[in-house]
Amino acid sequence: MKLLLDTHSFLWFTAGSERLSIAARTLIESPTNQSYLSMASLWEMAIKLSIGKLQLVQPFETFITDQIDLNGIEILQIKTDHIIAVASLPFYHRDPFDRLIIAQAQVDGFSIVGADVAFDAYEIQRLW
Repeated sequence: MKLLLDTHSFLWFTAGSERLSIAARTLIESPTNQSYLSMASLWEMAIKLSIGKLQLVQPFETFITDQIDLNGIEILQIKTDHIIAVASLPFYHRDPFDRLIIAQAQVDGFSIVGADVAFDAYEIQRLW
């Protein structure tokens, strides 16, 4: 299964946080699934770091490189068809990063691993 990790899921997974559900951790760790992190999540983390809403134990570039390599996570690039899909999404969710992640999941057939129940209003599979 192709899993698209919401930003908080990625951060909680890499930190070993108990905030990540056991089911979500199991899905991410399963060798039969492939986990992806959207470029939108990288952008979101960079912004939150720059305004002081996120702190990491390593420099951002080191943290991202180490964690995607260590955990076999692939980066999902933002493509034109993802942006086009965002334009037609209803406004059940207003966060621009989450809206892009939802559009990517719809266009590319991913299941989203995330705790945000607002995702359930869209035609995607949210796993938690």
